[in-house]
Amino acid sequence: MEYILAGACIILALTALALAVRISVIRREMRNIKKELILTRDKNYNRQLTVTLIDKSLSEMTAEINCNLDYQKALKHKTEKAELSLRQSVSDIAHDLRTPLTAIKGNIQLLEREEQLSPRSRDYLRICAEKADAMKAMADDFFELSVLESDNSSAQLEKTDITALLMQFIADNEGVIRTHNLTPEIIFPEKSIFVMADRMMLTRILGNLLNNVIKYANNSFTISLEENDSCVLSFSNSVPSDRVFDTDMLFERTYRGDKARQGGGAGLGLYIVKLLAEKQNAQVSAEKTGNILSMRIVFNIVR
Repeated sequence: MEYILAGACIILALTALALAVRISVIRREMRNIKKELILTRDKNYNRQLTVTLIDKSLSEMTAEINCNLDYQKALKHKTEKAELSLRQSVSDIAHDLRTPLTAIKGNIQLLEREEQLSPRSRDYLRICAEKADAMKAMADDFFELSVLESDNSSAQLEKTDITALLMQFIADNEGVIRTHNLTPEIIFPEKSIFVMADRMMLTRILGNLLNNVIKYANNSFTISLEENDSCVLSFSNSVPSDRVFDTDMLFERTYRGDKARQGGGAGLGLYIVKLLAEKQNAQVSAEKTGNILSMRIVFNIVR
């Protein structure tokens, strides 16, 4: 009897050990499946899961996951193709609009030179000219956006004296600023600040930020450049105290909840700033303190 009990105990112990080993192997396979799913999500769908354990249920589950991955891959490719087609259509439409708009503006300018126009006719022409300018600004915004979103190439980053570049930008746009009766307050550090940036993209960022200020500033605005652990470029201007908008959403393309995006363009200027900044490893943000709205771009400093 004792031998029988001892044998039974040994069998139970071996069975428990075998079960523990199998459970351990299954848990290892589950961890591997989880790891592969994470890689699939973060990298691409061109992966298939495999299991080394001969287990019917686990193999069937893995096969279903692979079917789902194939579906996700096909859906991703279909979505990417649709997005590419949409961007190309937007680009083509924007490009096609620019030519007739240029002709319309040219004809309006010729009509404005006519001496026999009545005051009412001149008012009509002025309105037409303003609307034509607005339409051209929208076409330009959509064209630039389609190009940026379709361009997967990296920015040409180089060590750039952002202080000197900003000073030159202000000098080049002094006439535009004065034409809009604005007085800029310029706050620069005593020494040059160097950042890794694409000079052409950085100039476009400055242009879009200035255009935003011109649309909404009243009498004056501030341009500042600060150096802490990073380089902070700010464009600040006053806004009506009763204007309500979400500063966290100002740089988003789809945000339309605020009046700050009304104007002659398509409201894409700040979104384009965000795209250009991200290509240069910079971060954008907006802050409203009282009635002062500040747009900030943070660059990494090069020592």
